Amino acid sequence: MSKIRLSKSVVDKLAPCPFDTVYWDTSLIGFGVRVKPNNTKSYVVQYRSKTTGRSRRKTIGQHGPLMSFAQAKEIATGLFSDVLRGQDPVAEAKSKRDAPSVQDLALQYLEIHAIPKKRPKSVANDQSMLNRLILPKLGNHRASGVGHKDIQTLHNSLKQTPYQANRVLSLLSKMFELSIKWGWRTDNPVKGVEKFHEEKRYRWLSDDELGRLVVALNQHQNQKAANAIRLQLLTGARIGEVLTARWVDFDLERGVWIKPSHHTKQKRTEHLPLSTASQELLAGIFDIKNEGSEFVFPGRSPQKPLVDLKKFWRTVVTKAKIQDYRIHDNRHTHASQLVSSGMSLAIVGRLLGHTNPMTTQRYSHLADEPLRAAAEIMASKLK
Repeated sequence: MSKIRLSKSVVDKLAPCPFDTVYWDTSLIGFGVRVKPNNTKSYVVQYRSKTTGRSRRKTIGQHGPLMSFAQAKEIATGLFSDVLRGQDPVAEAKSKRDAPSVQDLALQYLEIHAIPKKRPKSVANDQSMLNRLILPKLGNHRASGVGHKDIQTLHNSLKQTPYQANRVLSLLSKMFELSIKWGWRTDNPVKGVEKFHEEKRYRWLSDDELGRLVVALNQHQNQKAANAIRLQLLTGARIGEVLTARWVDFDLERGVWIKPSHHTKQKRTEHLPLSTASQELLAGIFDIKNEGSEFVFPGRSPQKPLVDLKKFWRTVVTKAKIQDYRIHDNRHTHASQLVSSGMSLAIVGRLLGHTNPMTTQRYSHLADEPLRAAAEIMASKLK
């Protein structure tokens, strides 16, 4: 160990030794320069932590064009001031290096929250958004270092798909909310990022379109898939609930479909009364089934349900000459037929499994038709 009064000219003249040598400054105790055998010179500081009592050494930077002697000494002075205030720069730097990244946060979110508590389809959606949209942009960032601007920039980059952008925002908000509970950070950087406006689509079939759809279903060679759509139209269920339905979920004697909580969007068991047509459809499917499967609509393997009807659905709506109509819209068609026939919004909401009455309000204008028909009764008397 050598002690000399360091200056720029002194550092420039220091010659390399066969081994690493540190020259300590006599004017600023704990500040020095390390000279390697290849003549690389790096400024260092050494101090004793007030909290642990351990001796710490930290490299400030390499002597040369990017760091002058004066800059290194100024940085060293600042570090020693931090140590006097009880800080530990080396420990803090290590803590930052070891801090969990957004990639780590994503894995923790999936393992501790999503997989145990969400439906498999929802977990798959979360994983897809993480892998495609979030981790490529933020994965290497420290979870504690992500700021409001980072979130805003990512959200803005998804402007062309506003619905998806908002789902990404909701996922990130939940992840960072959990990071606060886990002690990874103290705030949620998603707070205050405004969502994009979403155009809500409410598409349902007219009587003429519904008739064409029925004909197309009857004519399609895949009657297993056609029956799944028929059951959806008759019950207003979500297609996921239809495809994952098991025979044990149905009490055909009482005419009730008991939807398990892990299959419903609201995560609660639902008891749906079945119409006579629904019961007859299910009885017919049961009579002809030969797969020995617990599922009403088994897939290629009897141990698994049908998963995807996209190709089938495109064929059917094309045959029926119906445009801009998704499988999910069959729920809207079911509801619109009930409301137009005079059924109250409250009852329709119960049948569809809505927990929020406002969700059913989209059909409110259809309820005017039976009221208008009732009003015409008096008008016909006066004529």
